Amino acid sequence: MFFESVETEEVPSPRITPALPPWMGPPFTERGTILLTDRLLGRSGNVVLHLPLIRAYKTGCAFEVELTVRQGDLPAGDFLDLMMTHMYNAPHFRMRAGEPLPDRLLRWGVRYRDGTKLTTIDRREPGSTEPMLYAMASGDGLRTGSLSSGIRLWLWPLPPQEPFELAVEWPMGGIELSITEIDGAAIAAASERSTDYWP
Repeated sequence: MFFESVETEEVPSPRITPALPPWMGPPFTERGTILLTDRLLGRSGNVVLHLPLIRAYKTGCAFEVELTVRQGDLPAGDFLDLMMTHMYNAPHFRMRAGEPLPDRLLRWGVRYRDGTKLTTIDRREPGSTEPMLYAMASGDGLRTGSLSSGIRLWLWPLPPQEPFELAVEWPMGGIELSITEIDGAAIAAASERSTDYWP
């Protein structure tokens, strides 16, 4: 035999447990519970933002937003800008305090009844345990003259069990500030039904 095993001391393999900070997204090992919403969040001549569902987890909830962009009468360059800029959330934009927000920045936020406000342009200090609203792209499909894409907004921790506001604004997309009321109690009830994939 050419290769033969060598007698060695058996050492247990290290356990690899990839995990994101809880404010950055839903846990990979949890299924979440779907809460159907079918809400139109904003619409302009070339952009539609639709919220078909919210997925509730034990620690937070994900707003699964559908974004549709059509070219219509937009010049090709403007249409390309719309297709590209929605994929960048606030950390990709360098802004100084007091400067106006860039028109190309798609902004999201929630506001609770007690006045607490969380937005996707908030800066998070390392090690912070403050509540967070985090935006990420969740897939896209390009068709001739249009774009259909997904945006996942992760809200951590779970919102209060009362109505609260979900806000969106995107000047470049023609979306003026638009506020939709969301049922926090329904999200909390759905979160209690969320189960893990493994025991």
